[in-house]
Amino acid sequence: MYRSNVLVCGGTGCTSSNSEQIIEKLNEEIRAQGLEKEVNVIRTGCFGLCALGPIMVVYPEGAFYSRVTPEDVPEIVSEHLLKGRIVKRLLYQETVVDDNTTKSLNETTFYAKQMRIALRNCGVINPEKIDEYIALDGYAALGKVLTEMTPQEVIDLMLASGLRGRGGAGFPTGLKWKFAAANDADQKYACCNADEGDPGAFMDRSVLEGDPHSVLEAMAIAGYAIGATQGYIYIRAEYPIAVKRLQIAIDQAREYGLLGKNIFDSGFDFDIDIRLGAGAFVCGEETALMTSIEGKRGEPRVRPPFPAAKGLFGKPTVLNNVETYANIPQIILNGPEWFRSIGTEKSPGTKVFALGGKITNTGLVEVPMGTTLREVVEEIGGGVPGGHHFKAAQTGGPSGGCIPAKLIDTPIDYDNLIAIGSMMGSGGLIVMDETTCMVDIAKFFLEFTVDESCGKCTPCRVGTKRLLEILNKITSGNGTMEDLDRMEELCYYIKENSLCGLGQTAPNPVLSTLKYYRDEYEAHVKEHRCPAGACKALTNFTIDPDKCKGCTLCARNCPVGAITGAVKEAHVIDTNKCIKCGVCMEKCKFGAVVKK
Repeated sequence: MYRSNVLVCGGTGCTSSNSEQIIEKLNEEIRAQGLEKEVNVIRTGCFGLCALGPIMVVYPEGAFYSRVTPEDVPEIVSEHLLKGRIVKRLLYQETVVDDNTTKSLNETTFYAKQMRIALRNCGVINPEKIDEYIALDGYAALGKVLTEMTPQEVIDLMLASGLRGRGGAGFPTGLKWKFAAANDADQKYACCNADEGDPGAFMDRSVLEGDPHSVLEAMAIAGYAIGATQGYIYIRAEYPIAVKRLQIAIDQAREYGLLGKNIFDSGFDFDIDIRLGAGAFVCGEETALMTSIEGKRGEPRVRPPFPAAKGLFGKPTVLNNVETYANIPQIILNGPEWFRSIGTEKSPGTKVFALGGKITNTGLVEVPMGTTLREVVEEIGGGVPGGHHFKAAQTGGPSGGCIPAKLIDTPIDYDNLIAIGSMMGSGGLIVMDETTCMVDIAKFFLEFTVDESCGKCTPCRVGTKRLLEILNKITSGNGTMEDLDRMEELCYYIKENSLCGLGQTAPNPVLSTLKYYRDEYEAHVKEHRCPAGACKALTNFTIDPDKCKGCTLCARNCPVGAITGAVKEAHVIDTNKCIKCGVCMEKCKFGAVVKK
């Protein structure tokens, strides 16, 4: 029994900030102090508060250390672990009470309104040790299903829970399983979509890095419910930590008899293999994903037939994403009524969001459905930094839309987001302030979808390119009012005629910004002006002669020599030479450089 447990985040974000070196240094210092039998170092998954990584938590005190560096480790070991004195300078400030006591993390604004179901074990256990998962009721749900329930009872329970797919469309999970179970075949499959290609999204990656066994357990439950004996996890190769931990988890589950033949002596056989994706966004679409698993070019298929009838290798298949699966063991153990008591009537449960953009607390959050955007942005997210103001939030990535500031009190669930022209998507939530140009944002997402379109159908392949051409024309100052009407018409044509979800939702960022920020489009067209000052072609830098002190700092830092002027005299910018990089504005100490 250890007297102290030191949990260190081993998610991708903290790993990129040297958490592996911190763990190595910790073990080295612990050995040097002779504490190896008293202190246990645990590499966990993501804690969620990525803005403050690398993160370390020491129990039983619950001391939450943030932005830890390898150089801080000797002090933590000698002061806290050896002498029992908390290192106050490294504490997350919201947890500080006095020199030797701290608040619970659940009392801080970032965690107080969260409810962790899918993320329940992330930052709590070592994801590479199956015993730690089992100690927290891991595989108990699978045991219950295989020994106490029929496949139909499992499906009925999932239908009663109201769990909707967390991959974006929100289709009822139990209904999907019911359809697959009803189709007889000599082979069926249960698959997991871990492709997660939305810009700024890292929810599924974090679950797999922090709690891979929850997904394996849920896939086995799905396999039992529909009569499948084989599962596949399709994960992008850019997630090396998640892939490594998944493979470790699969090997451990096989060793314990929790995957393979005759699981729990029930006669049920089920195994799981990993298939790596090359990073194509279109392979997040279910039929393209299955085509890719089959070893073919990842392109969507015409539906019907749907995967529940004819999916992977032409056999009945269920496909759910990582977050959907992560909820299932808890629903089995706690019951559908428990799950329905969380969230809203039509969208029960919680939702995980990757919070990014112009926000203080970037990271991973899980909140009950129906939580308002204001609560997520201002309370959990800590608001917009730098004295700026909230302007919009983008949900659903390239498939979603922008939510304007006037709708910040909108409860977040599937139906409310669709009603205001956005969508849940897989859970990316990007916050924007007044320095963000909404035309430029629409262009950014169109550039992404144009690049990621598989090209199989003409409306998507050609239509998105035409949309992007119009947006480029507008942001360069050459747009016309007719372009706005043409663009809107083209958006609806692409939505109605594209083969798969990528093309059908690609126009959403354009339509939502046109709806809520048409004045910005018109400013670009009529006044050749970008109100946010983000579009370079419509932006000019000038120097206010009344504020300029002639310090020459701007001229000395201009990379193209576009600024002239004598010492102690007002300087001038040659707009023909200026490349609009903004260095002059950044370097000026007197606020004399103005962007117009």
